Amino acid sequence: METKDIKDMEQAEELVQETTDNQETAETAQECSQDNAVDSSCGTSDDEAQEEMAQEELDEEHEMIGKDKFFGKKARQRIEELETQLAKEKDDYIRLMAEFENYRRRSAAERLDLISTANEKLILEILPVIDDCERALKVLGESTDSAAAKEGTEMIYNKMLNVLKAKGLKKIEVADKPFDVEFMEAVAQFPAPEESKKGMVFDIIQNGYMLGEKVIRYAKVVVAQ
Repeated sequence: METKDIKDMEQAEELVQETTDNQETAETAQECSQDNAVDSSCGTSDDEAQEEMAQEELDEEHEMIGKDKFFGKKARQRIEELETQLAKEKDDYIRLMAEFENYRRRSAAERLDLISTANEKLILEILPVIDDCERALKVLGESTDSAAAKEGTEMIYNKMLNVLKAKGLKKIEVADKPFDVEFMEAVAQFPAPEESKKGMVFDIIQNGYMLGEKVIRYAKVVVAQ
């Protein structure tokens, strides 16, 4: 083979190689261009996705705020209802306790009154015996014949009176006092011996008695007029 032919073949191979290199360079450039386009497109998609995610988060936040406001309002309403109910229950409880306290005091007062007046009927039946003892003592005091009878009667009288006093019996003192309808009963009137005696008790016909704070027998008196 001639030298010229060899050179021609080498030039042809170089031309083919250069063409191949140029084609590969063009393909590489095209791929890079496509990759850049894809990268650019992907970047745009990422931005949109981020915007959509941000919008969704914002919408969710707004929804939660709305729910908080809604349930917060309902909670406040429920709290107000419970406070109103609690105030009513408290008022009812205070009223009930006040009524119970009044009932307890009333029952205690009635019980004490019942205890203090339990023997009222029996004491009223005994009082005439006390009156007889007082009359006997008056008669015996005017007599000088029987000192022993006077002493015995006085002893019985004092014992009976002490027992009745222990049960709450009190004698109404009316001697030389103004007439008082709260404790006395006027059975007669007598001319007053002097002006200062008018309206005063002149004489006692029958003693009056109280059991505790209750008058069980009014004093029967003669009033000076």
